Amino acid sequence: MLDSVRVRLTLWYTGVVALVLILLAVLTYFVYSRNIAQRTDANLVELADTFVTTFRAELADETGPEAAKNAARQAMLEHRFRDTVFVLLDPNGSVLLSSLGLPAVGVTNERVAPELFSSRSFRNVVSAASSPRTLRDVPGGKDGFRALARPLLAGGNNYTLVVLQSLHPQQQLQEDIRGTFFLIIPIALLLAAAGGYFLARKSLAPVAAMASQARGMGAANLHDRLAVSNQRDELGQLALSFNQLLDRLEESFERQRRFIADASHELRTPVAILRGETEVTLSRPDRSPGEYRETLGILREESQRLAHIIEDLFTLTRADAGQYPLAPRDFYLDELASDVLRHARSLAIAKRITLTSSIELELLFQGDEALVRRLLLNLLDNAIKYTPEGGTVNLECRKQGAQVIVSVTDTGPGIPADLQQRIFERFFRADKARSRSESDGGGAGLGLSIARWIAEVHRGNLELTRSDASGSTFRAAFPATKS
Repeated sequence: MLDSVRVRLTLWYTGVVALVLILLAVLTYFVYSRNIAQRTDANLVELADTFVTTFRAELADETGPEAAKNAARQAMLEHRFRDTVFVLLDPNGSVLLSSLGLPAVGVTNERVAPELFSSRSFRNVVSAASSPRTLRDVPGGKDGFRALARPLLAGGNNYTLVVLQSLHPQQQLQEDIRGTFFLIIPIALLLAAAGGYFLARKSLAPVAAMASQARGMGAANLHDRLAVSNQRDELGQLALSFNQLLDRLEESFERQRRFIADASHELRTPVAILRGETEVTLSRPDRSPGEYRETLGILREESQRLAHIIEDLFTLTRADAGQYPLAPRDFYLDELASDVLRHARSLAIAKRITLTSSIELELLFQGDEALVRRLLLNLLDNAIKYTPEGGTVNLECRKQGAQVIVSVTDTGPGIPADLQQRIFERFFRADKARSRSESDGGGAGLGLSIARWIAEVHRGNLELTRSDASGSTFRAAFPATKS
């Protein structure tokens, strides 16, 4: 049950609402109870003040206990309030008069026993009449009383006035508030839980639909995409991100299928040649030694070509998996370029191609020397293969600002504009635009792909900057090494 996101969201939402409602109820009850108590105390003080004023007005200039009793009776008759009791004590602390003994005066909703005036709690209130805090709680009746005692000087005698107000209405009101909260909060929580579950279910419905659609996707229908109802909300962004992932996966699968197909095609040719030459040789036992040597030469060339293709495939596979071990170190690029030119010169002489260079001296470079060597060899080999006899291939290495520039320029026929974007694809060869014979050791179309990968792992890039009828230029740019 808790595995469902809808249920967990509903529980969290209901829990938060419950916490808020409980805190609000407790705070409201506390504030309201405090305000009621403060109003009760203020009312007692006001009642005592008005009673004293009326008592002194009725007493006038008369003296004696009887006059004080008559004045207190008149004041009690004039101050008849619900749930309020007035008690006047003589100087000895005895009850001189209370409103309980007067007709139509006294507590109307509960009985107050006269024994209350002789109780210990009542005497404690009387003894505190002269203290700053004269308000006390007195047990009795249903819910007790709030009592105020204050000294009263009249006719040369010290009397004590005690005002009692029943706490039953206050307690009854607080009980009603508690009952209301106990009834309202569960109902509110039920409504919040139902509403939260409905909202969670409605909000997560697109997720369920996307999950159902995603479960039906596979390699056979990788072109399908999730439906996006609202691109501006979070679920729409999730669907868009998933669709973009599917785009990348489809592109990756397509590249992989094309790569496997092209690799199979490239490997099938040398294998077929090896098999054919072997079968022809074995079918004629009377062949001369010269014919055997010719066959073995063909087998060697095709084996070398097959090994070269396999090595390139292995390199690209490790590069795609991020498992090719780099060995970066500092070296001088001008020395490496000069050494590469010496190795490439034999290829250029075989095709009567002029090999030139423009290499800046003391060109410090940091990187994997073996990979950079391979990049230069691939670029030179590619240029020599596609340059006709009598042409020129130029290698340039120089520092330009914060970059090291390596460029290879040939005087070949160039690459058509519609094929220039695909020149770095694996197994791609623009044979129609740049004629190449198998006798020149034509490769499998992986050299430029490997060269671009080498440039990228050295935080650089490789581009075809120019290609027209006068030739082509490949340019690699690397971050310069600080000397």
